[in-house]
Amino acid sequence: MSGLGALDMYNIPRVCKECGGVMVFKGVGEYHCELCGAVDYDDYGKVRGYIEQHRGATAAQIENAVGVSQRTIRHLLKDGRLEIAEGSKVYMRCELCGKQIRSGEYCPDCEIKVHRNLEAKQREMMMKNAQGFGMEHKAEEGQRRFTRDN
Repeated sequence: MSGLGALDMYNIPRVCKECGGVMVFKGVGEYHCELCGAVDYDDYGKVRGYIEQHRGATAAQIENAVGVSQRTIRHLLKDGRLEIAEGSKVYMRCELCGKQIRSGEYCPDCEIKVHRNLEAKQREMMMKNAQGFGMEHKAEEGQRRFTRDN
């Protein structure tokens, strides 16, 4: 998931709830008001903060505690921004082969396959786009490539 839609999904604070000032990103989901210094968090910051204090918490527990939906938590996991704790009874599955994974969309093996496939498609597109730049028609030796109309 990328682009502006993904950013909007994580409820980024843009205006200070205290004074109406502009919120400035400070890192790890944390934002500070440039006028009054108030601190606020986007969904990632809220979830991460809760997980740091409550290791192994389930998505339902996180949702109840900080108000971030389980759907958003799943998106954070798929985006690779969060990872299911090691030893958890809950896991995700690779979207291609079904192996158990803790974060992302694909297991390491399928991730490599997906990237190789994308690279091959990009090379193919580049070769297609390169055609037409003198590759299909060459002037014969001794023949003029251009003529002047007088």
